[in-house]
Amino acid sequence: MKSPLLALPGAVPAEGADEGVAAHYGDIFREQRNLAQGTGFVDLSHRGVITVTGDDRLSWLHLLLTQHVSALPPQQATEALVLSPHGHVEHALYLVDDGTTTWAHVEPGTQTALVAYLESMKFFYRVEVADATADYAVVHLPAGSTGPADGAAAVRELPYGRDLFLPRAELEKLTAGYGPAAGVWAYEALRIEGHRPRLGFETDHRTIPHEVDWLRTAVHLQKGCYRGQETVARVHNLGRPPRRLVFLHLDGTEESLPPHGTEVRLASDPDGRPLGFVTSSARHHELGPIALAIVKRNVPVDAVLLAGTVPGTQDVIVPQ
Repeated sequence: MKSPLLALPGAVPAEGADEGVAAHYGDIFREQRNLAQGTGFVDLSHRGVITVTGDDRLSWLHLLLTQHVSALPPQQATEALVLSPHGHVEHALYLVDDGTTTWAHVEPGTQTALVAYLESMKFFYRVEVADATADYAVVHLPAGSTGPADGAAAVRELPYGRDLFLPRAELEKLTAGYGPAAGVWAYEALRIEGHRPRLGFETDHRTIPHEVDWLRTAVHLQKGCYRGQETVARVHNLGRPPRRLVFLHLDGTEESLPPHGTEVRLASDPDGRPLGFVTSSARHHELGPIALAIVKRNVPVDAVLLAGTVPGTQDVIVPQ
């Protein structure tokens, strides 16, 4: 779904998973600095939007999701996952309930499969699930922004900003007062800096929540049964995940960034077996080139790694 905000001056379309919105508007570092200083906004209207209504919506979602949502207070933002029967991450939802409707945005293109799964689990519960992507668009305002939320159907208040669910037909009008637009490249650089995992980037078909720090933000360890809960409990109580997410400070002398999927090895053994792969990378306005990567759990935390040919030192996100 192509955003009308691609008509703004300087807009350069994003590609791949973020196709449909702007990668940047001509000055990547200025856009990052604006967001870091609490000004501007990010067009995330390519993301999927789903709604759940009905008297049983929170108690029903509580049975399906990794998060404790049965008593979720109105306007309180949270994150949740849908897992496979074996505990692998299938969907990531960014939720808020307004008292009558639960709103969630999800990765672009994943909403159809998610809605189909939720529909299959309705049974006798008093709930209605809808794909609202055609009617509502997500816009992000950074922390400190004074941009008004007037016209938003729902708002997710976060430590790093606000996610607004805006009527798609009014997207241009409602964002006109939010300040300068920033592209998803700027948003991604700050996401990587914040160690926030993204479905399809930091995850693959065998990712479990423990590996990417989702136990901290998207999993409630004391709630009752849900699909995949046995794996979550077993690994948490009896073992350790086979892989871990790390933050990489990359060598700034290299011209190119290692793309998603680039193999990671020990710098001391550049011809050795791969120990993991790069999941996301960006050029940060203060830190220079940075990345997230998934590596084997037993990789020494003080080891210098090679992301392809680019050396990088680690910051620990998930302990060994």
